[in-house]
Amino acid sequence: MMKQLILASQSPRRKKLLGQLGYQFNTLVADIDESVCDHESPKEYVLRLAQEKSLAIFYTLADEQQKKSLVLGADTCVVIDGTILGKPANEAECIETLLRLENNQHQVLTAIAVASCDAIGVTKVCSKVIETQVWFKALTISEIKRYWQTGEPCDKAGSYAIQGIAGQFVTTINGSYSAVVGLPLYETAQLLAKSGLPTTIQDNS
Repeated sequence: MMKQLILASQSPRRKKLLGQLGYQFNTLVADIDESVCDHESPKEYVLRLAQEKSLAIFYTLADEQQKKSLVLGADTCVVIDGTILGKPANEAECIETLLRLENNQHQVLTAIAVASCDAIGVTKVCSKVIETQVWFKALTISEIKRYWQTGEPCDKAGSYAIQGIAGQFVTTINGSYSAVVGLPLYETAQLLAKSGLPTTIQDNS
């Protein structure tokens, strides 16, 4: 029996990327607390959120529906010098964040988690964290202010969207581009296949 896939996100970027893999899926929003816990590393943080998102949706399903479903959760954070950079509340925060990133290297961590259950109803979660290194060119405050006026950085972790206007800030990337956008294509396809849902072109073995 082919299981139904549910994406625990309303992010248009994640929906587009998951659609690129050829899956048919529904989307539901997971309502979780995204605060960073005391003494939690960025990797621990992003992994926990992806797992909590997938389980939050999975546990809302009826028992019979759980047996027929896979729930994919994902979370992305931007990190520099061990510090998680959130979404900017205003122009000043955007300027402060991008001045930290300009002419520098930072990390983008994206975690994915798939919640499912086996034939006897035991819940399991398979998960993975993908780390990508990103380098920015030098930026001026006037460039950052003009970028803020486009509206693009307002709801983005780290105050930028690599797939948008801010792509011109990036000089080098080492790792998964799609993970920086919000969903690593290779790792997601592998994790879903491991959970029993290969893409239409993968071997079902």
